[in-house]
Amino acid sequence: MNKALLVFRLKMALAIIAILLLGAAFTYGIMTWLFGPISGVALVTSLVLMAFFLTLFQWLIGPFLINAMYRAHEVKPDDPTYGWVYEMVADVARTNGFKDVPKVYIADVPFPNAFAYGSPIAGKRVAITLPLLKILKPSELKAVLGHEIGHLRHRDVEVLMAIGLLPTVIYWLGWSLWWGGWWGGWSEGRNNGGGLLLLIGLALIAVSFLFQLFVLYINRLREAYADVNGALTVENGARNLQRALAKITLYMDPNVVKRTTNGTLRMLFFAPPVSTEYIESNVDDLIEYWRHYKPSIWEELFMTHPHPAKRIQMLDRIAESLP
Repeated sequence: MNKALLVFRLKMALAIIAILLLGAAFTYGIMTWLFGPISGVALVTSLVLMAFFLTLFQWLIGPFLINAMYRAHEVKPDDPTYGWVYEMVADVARTNGFKDVPKVYIADVPFPNAFAYGSPIAGKRVAITLPLLKILKPSELKAVLGHEIGHLRHRDVEVLMAIGLLPTVIYWLGWSLWWGGWWGGWSEGRNNGGGLLLLIGLALIAVSFLFQLFVLYINRLREAYADVNGALTVENGARNLQRALAKITLYMDPNVVKRTTNGTLRMLFFAPPVSTEYIESNVDDLIEYWRHYKPSIWEELFMTHPHPAKRIQMLDRIAESLP
């Protein structure tokens, strides 16, 4: 195994273990201090189970809600218009060791994107939006599919669900204590311990926010791991992923090229469509800018994905390491 990839996996494993252990120790410690060892453990355990079943329910029905929101329709191998997309997904899936091809969907929404999702009752799924098919060449689309299949291969949905449970539980505990402290203090003239519970509740809500930053960090690691998968399992995947990322950015925000001249780069969720000619003419310039840009910690702190500059630079290293 590549040494850099081994270090990356170790970092990801340690981050996941750290958030689970720290979250559990902190939560059980606070509740044991407040309510005693038996009541505190029972309370936290019941909230964890409640959060688990709520998350499980959302996971099971989520794919059907996503299809409705994204106006997604399934593509079969014999589809006269998009059958080639199905075959491309099947090819990438087989390369990644899948025996069964994930279900393929085309989403009728006005922004370029691709995403992997699914559940035990919905099966594994990959969706591609119509604008993405418009702006990417087949080789670039295949690299993006290598990224998305990587999410399915690494079970990222399940991993992120698991590590997201504890921040949710901490928030619920904080909100409950805050509400209990506020109500107790109001109903009894604040002559009891209501003020203390209120402060502890507010502190727990703040701590849940900090833990959520750890979850975002792990999500960025998982996204980078999916980039690695696309780069290693698809021919010329690293370079094509770079071009796909630049094209998506340019489509979402046509003014990004102007802003990169003064060191400002923003990723917007939606913007009016632009011509493919404009995108093609600026792809290389944007990639070159990202190669030399060093994002600050604050730029990436609240992002679900690594900063584009970090993704480009990592993909450069992968491309240079391949024979």
